[in-house]
Amino acid sequence: MSIAQFNSQLIDTVELIKLSRKGIPVSLFEEIVQSNPYSIKQWSKFLHITERTIQRYKKEKRKFESLQSDRIIEIAKLQLKGKEVFGSKSNFGEWMNSKIIALGNIRPVELLDSSFGIEMLMDELGRIEHGILA
Repeated sequence: MSIAQFNSQLIDTVELIKLSRKGIPVSLFEEIVQSNPYSIKQWSKFLHITERTIQRYKKEKRKFESLQSDRIIEIAKLQLKGKEVFGSKSNFGEWMNSKIIALGNIRPVELLDSSFGIEMLMDELGRIEHGILA
């Protein structure tokens, strides 16, 4: 599966469930990493696995477990929404690395290690999209 096919599936919840259960292939993960501003060190934190484990997955051409696959999908969806709301990856990236008062004066990127954090960011993007700024 290519990154373009993956991105087109991000709006189809049923396909995302299937993909999550099957597991994200490491080859697709590498494409996702290339299209996002986060380092492998950051991804290891987001996925709650070590960098060494990610490297082993690459070497063995493994798929990620369902929990890690869910998180990869959630972050990819967030990235697409952020790019849509802010108009570009760079504008969204700047927001992700800025302290946001509405989020308790923390940087959004610090919330990517939790599904609740990602959900909070999606909600915040929805408010920004509709002009409801806190």
